[in-house]
Amino acid sequence: MAKPRVLITGAAGFLGSHLCDRFIREGFHVVAMDNLITGEMKNIQHLFPLQDFEFHHHDVSKFVHVAGNLEYILHFASPASPIDYLKIPIQTLKVGSLGTHNLLGLARAKGSRILVASTSEVYGDPTVHPQTEEYYGNVNPVGPRGVYDEAKRFQEAITMAYHTYHGVDTRIVRIFNTYGPRMRLNDGRVLPAFIGQALRGEDLTVFGEGKQTRSFCYVDDLIEGIFRLLMSNYAMPVNIGNPDEITILDFAKEIIRLTGTSQKIIFEPLPKDDPMQRQPDITKAKKLLQWEPKVSRRDGLKITYEYFKTLSHEELYQRDHKNFDNYSR
Repeated sequence: MAKPRVLITGAAGFLGSHLCDRFIREGFHVVAMDNLITGEMKNIQHLFPLQDFEFHHHDVSKFVHVAGNLEYILHFASPASPIDYLKIPIQTLKVGSLGTHNLLGLARAKGSRILVASTSEVYGDPTVHPQTEEYYGNVNPVGPRGVYDEAKRFQEAITMAYHTYHGVDTRIVRIFNTYGPRMRLNDGRVLPAFIGQALRGEDLTVFGEGKQTRSFCYVDDLIEGIFRLLMSNYAMPVNIGNPDEITILDFAKEIIRLTGTSQKIIFEPLPKDDPMQRQPDITKAKKLLQWEPKVSRRDGLKITYEYFKTLSHEELYQRDHKNFDNYSR
């Protein structure tokens, strides 16, 4: 009997690669797709010898063709860090709009269930705390972060349009801050930024007064929530994240204790439109999916720190990820 097949876009990225691992373990044939703008082949190289894994180097903003049946599609292709989407704003908008359109069309043609990866950034700088799925957000569409925020908001809108108008079987996950092995050290997000500075012997940079909050979910917990949502019968957006909230200043102090370094904390001006609060309300996930995070931040950080310590000297000191010039049109 043939194994069920799943297409995972953004497969060489942080979350995409962990999804590939999970679906292989669940007995699926995984069709992985990535254009490698921000993804890394090293994240999935361990899967290439497997008969039930295939890789397609492709940009989903262009027409997507996959031969054969597809039971599921998971759309995780998108730059996700500020460093990336500020360098490639047009590509970020295209993958959220054209890419999502192409994959919804593929799902309709194949009769596939499709799950799209949205983000807590659809809430912008929230005026409601914690954020429930019913909150519509406080987003600046023409600010520097708008290219990512609005791409994801459009992605949700077109996904629901395909669900209601064409009857496509859709799922929407709103992902809050996630961390774990395979994060890029230089991707600009706070956790790898702090650990990278500690490993290089640099002072830790906190923006503003460090009073802004974040809630960090370990990657294994997140993948479990995504899998349960995919297998559920719920089509509206669902928050998946860890509601254990901490200020950025306290988090910097936590990283210094974890790494045993003696760096100071220095303060820089707060970036424009940086959210001051970020905490998921996961009531829906608990009720509908019987899901909640299991891994404590203390345990998850230990695992993540051990991973970052294995990086090469070149990776540790690499500031810019790739040359994005060819992708900005």
